[in-house]
Amino acid sequence: MALDKITEVSGTGVYVPGSDIDTDRIIPARFMKCVTFDGLGEYLFYDVRHNSDDEEIPHPLNDEKFKGANILLSGINFGCGSSREHAPQAIYRAGFRAVIAQSFAEIFFGNCTTLGIPCVAATGEDIEKIAEAIKADPKIKVTVDVEKCRVFYGEENCTVHIPDSARDALLSARWDPIGELLDAESQIEATASELSYFKS
Repeated sequence: MALDKITEVSGTGVYVPGSDIDTDRIIPARFMKCVTFDGLGEYLFYDVRHNSDDEEIPHPLNDEKFKGANILLSGINFGCGSSREHAPQAIYRAGFRAVIAQSFAEIFFGNCTTLGIPCVAATGEDIEKIAEAIKADPKIKVTVDVEKCRVFYGEENCTVHIPDSARDALLSARWDPIGELLDAESQIEATASELSYFKS
């Protein structure tokens, strides 16, 4: 199955403010007892979106105005803490296809990239401007342009940063190593058949 090139992600955004938002806040550990990642999206930020009786409390992700948003905004060191890949999986399963933050934890960033989720870094000032635009108009179109390293929102835009290695992988459709291996199955088998220690 060939991967898609990811040159940009467009849609609407939601701002979840905070610094050092760790993976346990993104997906609490008790929801990780699963065989597959299916269904993890409903538990995204669960403990800060619900009270002890599992009732929803005020939170941007519970706000009807931002339902259907596919671009997540946040602060510094997003995705820190444990290396659990359930965190980016929960973000993906909740419908998000790009994340804009001031900075990212390295392992979280890598796990997002292998799901095809561009994580781009913007200045705190620019994130506040995007957040204000989204607050004023929750349906404003937001585009994360991976190729141009810019975010467009309404009539405004700003520069963002993404490491060259991740940017190149997304633009060349080489962002999923497992997918690459599966696509190259015939070549792998051909190479293996020529290796003496693989022959029966």
